Amino acid sequence: MVNYIWLGLILIGIVVAGINGKIEVVSAAAFEGAKTGVTVCFGLISILAFWLGMMKIAEDSGLLKKLQRLLSPIARFLFPDVPRDHPAMGYILSNMSANMLGLGNAATPMGIKAMQELQKLSPDPRTATPAMCTLLALNTSSITLIPTTIIAIRLNYESTNAVEIVGTTLFATFVSTGVAILFDKYYRYRTRRTRTKG
Repeated sequence: MVNYIWLGLILIGIVVAGINGKIEVVSAAAFEGAKTGVTVCFGLISILAFWLGMMKIAEDSGLLKKLQRLLSPIARFLFPDVPRDHPAMGYILSNMSANMLGLGNAATPMGIKAMQELQKLSPDPRTATPAMCTLLALNTSSITLIPTTIIAIRLNYESTNAVEIVGTTLFATFVSTGVAILFDKYYRYRTRRTRTKG
């Protein structure tokens, strides 16, 4: 679907430029956009490599495991139907830790592995379990202590104070995560009640 939307936007742009007699603007904008994309990517590589290196150091030093142990009671509260020693719980904790450190690129593979493990606990492979819905809601709205990707983008565009976004991001993600958990618990309660009545 997204590919069709992008194709539509591109075709509309070309047609409008052609009608206005400014078709040369299309190729100029395409080259400029490609150049900007490459520049931004190279700027992000250095910052992401730095933070992924820090993540590796945190993992080797045991800091990540301590953070995961700290998050374990929260994970058990949020995922009561996932066995404590199940591999899914480890991936969920890794996903939560990476998201809290603002490492979305590192969190995504952990989230995918967690989903695959949660799928194995599902009685119906075609239907998402409550735990899978919870993981999706948390992964989307996760509390971010250090928004490394945003800081990297701001540094790339020569922001005078790239880290001033930390407080705002922390507040926004705290609210979004709180709302996500509230809705998740509400729908879990409603589902249990419906099944009990049924």
